[in-house]
Amino acid sequence: MKVMLFFPPNWTPAMPHLALPSLTAYLRERGVEVIQRDLNAEVFDRILTRDYLLRSLERLRQRRPRSGTPAWELWHWALANGPALARQIEGAKRVIKSHAFYDGPRSLPAFETMIQALQLASLPYYPSTLHLQGYDSAYRADSSRAILQAVQDRNQNMFIELFEEMVVPDVLREQPDVVGISIPSVNQVIPGLTIAHLVKQSGARAHVTIGGPMASIWREQLPGLPQMFRLFDSAVVFDGEEPLYRLCQAVHAGSPLDDVPNLIYFGGERVRITARQEQARLQDLPAPDFDGLPLDKYLAADLVLPLATTRGCYFGKCAFCNVGYGEPEAFSQQRSETLERQMLLLLEKYGCRHIFFVDEALTPRLMRELSPRLEAKGAPIFWGGCARFEKTYTRELLEAMSRGGCCMLLFGLEAGSQRIMDRMVKGTRLEIIRRILPDSTAAGIWNHTFFFFGFPGETLEDAQQTVDFLYENAAYINSAALGTFLLERYAPAHTFPWLYGITKIIERPDADLGFYFDYEVASGMDAATAELVMQRFEESLPVKAFPQFYCNDVYRFLYAAHLKAIGAPRPPWLGVPALA
Repeated sequence: MKVMLFFPPNWTPAMPHLALPSLTAYLRERGVEVIQRDLNAEVFDRILTRDYLLRSLERLRQRRPRSGTPAWELWHWALANGPALARQIEGAKRVIKSHAFYDGPRSLPAFETMIQALQLASLPYYPSTLHLQGYDSAYRADSSRAILQAVQDRNQNMFIELFEEMVVPDVLREQPDVVGISIPSVNQVIPGLTIAHLVKQSGARAHVTIGGPMASIWREQLPGLPQMFRLFDSAVVFDGEEPLYRLCQAVHAGSPLDDVPNLIYFGGERVRITARQEQARLQDLPAPDFDGLPLDKYLAADLVLPLATTRGCYFGKCAFCNVGYGEPEAFSQQRSETLERQMLLLLEKYGCRHIFFVDEALTPRLMRELSPRLEAKGAPIFWGGCARFEKTYTRELLEAMSRGGCCMLLFGLEAGSQRIMDRMVKGTRLEIIRRILPDSTAAGIWNHTFFFFGFPGETLEDAQQTVDFLYENAAYINSAALGTFLLERYAPAHTFPWLYGITKIIERPDADLGFYFDYEVASGMDAATAELVMQRFEESLPVKAFPQFYCNDVYRFLYAAHLKAIGAPRPPWLGVPALA
């Protein structure tokens, strides 16, 4: 049996996603031949080259846009600056992928060149745009009609030609039984389904299946949209390891797919749904296998690899979060000795000294067990991940984590108003947060916070409390990500809107694959006001001299690890220095 696994753009091109290595390890352990391809890393590596940018310029010269339009201005910018960008891009990429990245004045021009090069590469497909943080398609990713058009539109889908060169010949040569495409995010919907469409159109004999969070989110919609199965043969929902293995067995043997769990597929002139299986426990799964991924192509100064300490969220009650996608989760946690062994294996096998835990939230208990184990080994690995503001994160525990190699924690603050946190069912207290932030700073840990404006019922006064809280604790916050409330399918606020003051959920008739929804509230700010509040707050933030260090979670993590390694102070996000 042979399977080819593809991870499409756009995801952070600085680190592999954990989906493919997890599936690969499970399948290889059972004797399946696996070829895993991180097309996200490969696409960025190919686009950021002199040859690709010169090819983009030539296309632009042949496609003169209408005078006076935004495209006209960008076209002139590209023709004027494109030749220099083409000359500079490969040197800039080398800087970003070397320790010169940590030299702010040196890496800033390289970073700006990379950003502009992506804009140049995208312009022939305007208004579709590929950038480091995402992919803005000219087509909606929540409409089956739009998706079916997008995967065939060579004028506005830059991935068609790329994948015809990078994917189709390899699939035809390898002749796998199954082609699997993981689609974790909205940004990857159109690129991922473009891969599926091209493989189906190529005449390859492979069974094409999609998986990942987007497939799970669409599990109720896909059975009513048989036209989507022109692009793929099946969708694996929820846990993918055992279902994908069983699918490979069935396809290889030519057997019916009815006994493959967690599967939605088109068969016998209708869409069929198979039985769900019990969620696997993390401790029963093999360690992720990164063999075959292009580890030299990631846009990062040091290799960063992901691991998971848990599966699911141990809290799992936040009203804005759709973890579990509307179904009860079977939370499971890795043993500290197993996790330590996996970390040291990545160090030994790949020379990886930076590990990013991709959990919903690290558990204090596991951190208490893991940290002294790593400290006893000399703390050879820098690590970080997301955490909740739990009272069990004591000063002593945070110091132990730091001694064990922890250099960054990403906390879900969400709001600085206790009333709003209670409405969110966040389960945290401001007095606990006020203690943890200075304690983790004193321990030598970079504090990153997430927060947003506009949860239903939030007033301008509540939003001001959040701003006030941030400035009151500015000495202990090193970076932050802000936004506005999004009503996601299967989040408690979507499933039980009346409990959170949502009076109406607006479903667009053309969004038959909707995952975000507009809404109306009984009181507080509406979505437009929340957006305005966020914009005004962003405008008030101090300008960062070296924004490249704050571009994404991986760059922040690497910068935090670098500062910890050289014993340098961590800069405060709001420009207020930490107290001695």
